[in-house]
Amino acid sequence: MDAKQLIARRVALELRDGDIVNLGIGLPTQVANYLPEGIHITLQSENGFLGLGPITEPHPDLVNAGGQPCGILPGAAMFDSATSFALIRGGHVDACVLGGLQVDEQANLANWVVPGKMVPGMGGAMDLVTGARKVIIAMEHCAKDGSAKILRQCTMPLTAQHAVHMLVTELAVFRFSDGKMQLCEIAAGCDVETIRSRTQAHFDIASDLQTMPTHAARGVA
Repeated sequence: MDAKQLIARRVALELRDGDIVNLGIGLPTQVANYLPEGIHITLQSENGFLGLGPITEPHPDLVNAGGQPCGILPGAAMFDSATSFALIRGGHVDACVLGGLQVDEQANLANWVVPGKMVPGMGGAMDLVTGARKVIIAMEHCAKDGSAKILRQCTMPLTAQHAVHMLVTELAVFRFSDGKMQLCEIAAGCDVETIRSRTQAHFDIASDLQTMPTHAARGVA
């Protein structure tokens, strides 16, 4: 199981039956593959869908917010961007799962631009992290060059301040509450010293620190 699969499996366990969920592009889209038995969610996409489904017969005019081909389920709805963002800004999305470039100990998120590089736009991330009831960031613990992505303070332009509720990496699960960052779960075979060495942010350790579950959920094995 690679890092992205492990992260997606763990995030899937946070979703509840009946939730309306927005999955960001990249790693977060994998979360839908690992929903536990009996958990059915409705996927919302900021480009105007409620009820996205798996790809059945890809159509060039049916894509998600990342421009990827997508399917649509019976009973789904399509609407304009104004209605889509009214759903998000109105607090009607139960959870959003987004990737991250950086997260810091104050629950700040940077995920929309790398300074000096071209970017098509901020997308719906800024609206999602302020409008969704639960914000889950799914990202690998360190950058490709080994540098820390979980910092004392983000150095890249922020997407939102104090907005992250939960951070899931391949090594750990952190939760943010009352202005504090807390390590709640740790991957099997890992230890707290390793987490600290790869994390610049200061964090507390939960009194009931647990091992991240790795049991297979419904979906891709």
